Amino acid sequence: MPYDDSSGESLITFEERQTLLEGESVSMVRKHAMFDQDILAVAIPLLDEEILAGAIFLYKPLDDVYSPFEPIRYMLAGMMVFFVGLIIWGGRKIAHQLVLPLRRMEMVSEKMADGDFSRRIHSSSSDEIGSLARSFNCLAESLEEAEADRREFLQNVSHELRTPLSYMRGYTEAMMEGVIQDEEEKQKYLSITHEETARLSRLVNDLLDLAQLEGDSYPMNVEPIAFAQLLHEVAERFRLRLEQKRIHLTLMLDEEVIIEGDADRLEQVVSNLLDNAIRYTGEDDEISIRLEKRGDKALVTINDTGRGIPEEDLKNIMGRFYRVQKSRTRNEGGTGLGLAIVKRIVQKHDATIDIQSEWGKGTAVFIEFPRMQIE
Repeated sequence: MPYDDSSGESLITFEERQTLLEGESVSMVRKHAMFDQDILAVAIPLLDEEILAGAIFLYKPLDDVYSPFEPIRYMLAGMMVFFVGLIIWGGRKIAHQLVLPLRRMEMVSEKMADGDFSRRIHSSSSDEIGSLARSFNCLAESLEEAEADRREFLQNVSHELRTPLSYMRGYTEAMMEGVIQDEEEKQKYLSITHEETARLSRLVNDLLDLAQLEGDSYPMNVEPIAFAQLLHEVAERFRLRLEQKRIHLTLMLDEEVIIEGDADRLEQVVSNLLDNAIRYTGEDDEISIRLEKRGDKALVTINDTGRGIPEEDLKNIMGRFYRVQKSRTRNEGGTGLGLAIVKRIVQKHDATIDIQSEWGKGTAVFIEFPRMQIE
């Protein structure tokens, strides 16, 4: 057995010696008392007829093992520090990219809650956060447009109501205070007041119609309609006005066309379009109404040779209160809501409407309805 004579202590413990007695090798790492350094050792038993006769004790200082790897250890430690720093920096950057747009969205949403829809979120990323930011910007744009439409609508309604109410108030006060004594003049002002009252009534009815049609819950009385008969009936109601302006009306109708829809609302569409055609068509001009089949569709075309619509006004012509010739609208009796109502009714019937016009050469309105197939 190996002993350290200077210290009088064995290099192996009692338990390790017992292991050697059992014929098993022992490995160990411990401090060498003589050399005062850590060693890596192994003891191999020498057996003689299964009796421990001795042992071979081999050892090597651990400094000899560690010293070749000392530079690598420092390099590995430096790389570990670098990678830990890189992970922390990357994590902070990713967190910043995720959190900053969300904070901006929170700030913008607070501004939107206060009625300011002009703020936008700038994000160049193409990930989910960037997609969310773009969706948020689309929402803000839609709300901004809706707010602008609401303000414009209120301004238009206020303007439309203010003028007739001013006339009515001024004339009635003048008559009540005795300013107007002449009976003929009184009748004139009473006639103007009556016309303005009728105009207000039409405006209110149109506003109610538009409000109902813009809601999703508006009831439609859908039924099969012989569309040619409906067009004949509407045209007959305008016969007197057509004769007064000496306008020639031509009807080219396919009597077999059947569609499904609300007859009252479709009469309102045709009446409004025919009224506009008569209003903006001069004497001795022509208006034509054509109904024909186009595959599984029914196409209605109302064409006139009137003054037409300027190209710059065509894209807005079906907007609420939009007018091409604003100075003449009051004399011609329009409320500026007719085409907006027509557009809503057409959309309720899953149909499409298109207006084509050229200034000075007339206007053509095309409405395409789904045609009912009769077995």
